[in-house]
Amino acid sequence: MLLHEILPLIDGSVITQSVNLARDVKGACGADLMSDVLASIKPEALLLTGLCNPQVVRTASISDVSAVIFVRGKTPPNETIELAELEDIPLISSQLGMFEICGRLYAAGLRSLESTITTDCPCE
Repeated sequence: MLLHEILPLIDGSVITQSVNLARDVKGACGADLMSDVLASIKPEALLLTGLCNPQVVRTASISDVSAVIFVRGKTPPNETIELAELEDIPLISSQLGMFEICGRLYAAGLRSLESTITTDCPCE
C-alpha cells in the first residue's frame, strides 16, 4: 500500500515538508517503547507511536521504517521534525488513537510487521 493511500484511512496530516507519498508500506507496528521497536519491527513498516521525541526518528532510521504516525493528534517538536527531514522519514499526525488506527489499517489490508520476541518477561 502506498503512503498516500494511508492518509485518508487514518485522517492523517503530513508534518514533514519533503515527503514521498508514493513510498511503499508493507505493514505496521504500534509501540511506545523504542527498545521494542528495535527488537521486533521489520523493514518498510509504519511506526505508530505516541512519543514525539527525536529518539523516535533515530529508531525509525535504524529500523528502516517507511513513516512514523503520531497518534492522538500529537505533534512533535521542531527538533524531531528537522531530524526526520534530514533522515527522509515522513512524519504524519492523526487525531485517532493507536487502537483505531491499527484497526483501520488492518481492515484496509495492512498486516503486522512485528517479529515475535522470545524472551522471559519479568513483568509478572
